[in-house]
Amino acid sequence: MNVIPSVNLNDFVSGDAESKQRFIDEIGKAYEEIGFVALSGHFLDTALVDKLYAEVKNFFNLPVDIKRKYEIPGIGGQRGYVSFGKESAKGKKEGDLKEFWHFGQYVENNPALEIEYPANVVVKELPEFNKVGKEAYRMLEKTAKYVLRALALHLGLEETYFDNFIHNGNSILRPIHYPPITQEPKDAVRAAAHGDINLITLLMGAQGKGLQVQNHKGEWIDAIAQPDELMINVGDMLSRHTNNKLKSTIHRVVNPPRELWGTSRYSIPFFMHPISDMKLDVLDKCIDDNKPKQFEDITAGEFLHERLVELGLVKK
Repeated sequence: MNVIPSVNLNDFVSGDAESKQRFIDEIGKAYEEIGFVALSGHFLDTALVDKLYAEVKNFFNLPVDIKRKYEIPGIGGQRGYVSFGKESAKGKKEGDLKEFWHFGQYVENNPALEIEYPANVVVKELPEFNKVGKEAYRMLEKTAKYVLRALALHLGLEETYFDNFIHNGNSILRPIHYPPITQEPKDAVRAAAHGDINLITLLMGAQGKGLQVQNHKGEWIDAIAQPDELMINVGDMLSRHTNNKLKSTIHRVVNPPRELWGTSRYSIPFFMHPISDMKLDVLDKCIDDNKPKQFEDITAGEFLHERLVELGLVKK
């Protein structure tokens, strides 16, 4: 497969049984074969997207000393600002050429989770930044819920199987700024080859070249969405839960051609995480004589901690 398939969420929510089944079949096939789809018909409207990008650019344009006020020690970068070059891909010592921000869950009626999750960080200089970020977070979370409902049906599970695991889940909205490249990078790229940790990732800002996906032949292919599409991929948690039936695909963000080094790139992924005590044990429906169980039992919280240690964001 050398092209990322496109699907329309309207088919799933239309109320038409035939359209709904077509969406389930198309997204299931895509996630079994390459792990990525470009999705239209989501719940983000153009006005909200434009407002979010404007606020994100306003934040990253702030002076470095102001941005660093919002870099919170001791929480593994889970909320607030993470400065340039701090994060590296698993197994790679060079830091990625990016800075980013983390919005986290806005917990509803669950005091225990309010204690477990770090608080969201408020940017005092930008009165609209947090408000717009929260609105986008909610719309991406709603979109992700329906994608997971389609995948539950594809896997032979009850449609709302994932709902209770993702309500108040430990999801992250990450606006990323890849600044202009001012000198020849030494073995560093904007985002080195990696798989995502979470259940699924919804990416805004994949309209231009840069994001690449590795297909089953080991070839790197460009993943470019239309302006009204989100790029959505399977993460390692969902791959593990389905015994690798749904593929978590290695992807990267490459540096632009030298003539474009002077330009910034922005992208905004939403990492859909479940609550920490969700068991990622391999589903019985995904085990048979030809596909024995490949992964040990683990919870989402334990798996996330393991991966944050590997990324160098938290200590053991």
